[in-house]
Amino acid sequence: MDYKALAQQTAQEILGYYQDTSGWKVVKTSKKITVSSKASKKSVSTISYLQSLYHVEGIIPESTSKLSDFLYKPENRVTWDKSLKLYSVVQKIDSDTFICHTITQSFAMGSISPDFIDLVYLKHYEGNMDIISSTSVDFPAYPPSSNYNRGCNHACGYICSPLQKCYFHIFIF
Repeated sequence: MDYKALAQQTAQEILGYYQDTSGWKVVKTSKKITVSSKASKKSVSTISYLQSLYHVEGIIPESTSKLSDFLYKPENRVTWDKSLKLYSVVQKIDSDTFICHTITQSFAMGSISPDFIDLVYLKHYEGNMDIISSTSVDFPAYPPSSNYNRGCNHACGYICSPLQKCYFHIFIF
């Protein structure tokens, strides 16, 4: 599999979500964030239910590069993402692209413990904007385990772009 090409395609998909400002409906606001959603135009499954995109935005008082490093680097992610039990790089493609194995905290009274194999990519754009994108991939060196349910993440990520402070967007569906 051409992981680098898939990583670049995923970053482009996230950029497309960011640039498409139509149809978003605010579903929650607080002092620090706004959550919006809209129906996904992309069919990603044969399951017949409406799939949605979610867009979370907020202002972080930090530079784009520091915020991107904080969100992107595995050694930093475990400090802020409390849903993780494990987050490790299993293959480095290049300095901005890697495959990681993630195990999240169990839920449903301990009956479900998902793990993920994701391709993670950091793309720098003109204007001091960074996209950190991720999508699940098959990786033969890490087959599913009977101890965990293998989860699947479709294109998702963070966009860090400057205002007076760093503005970030999170897209998940």
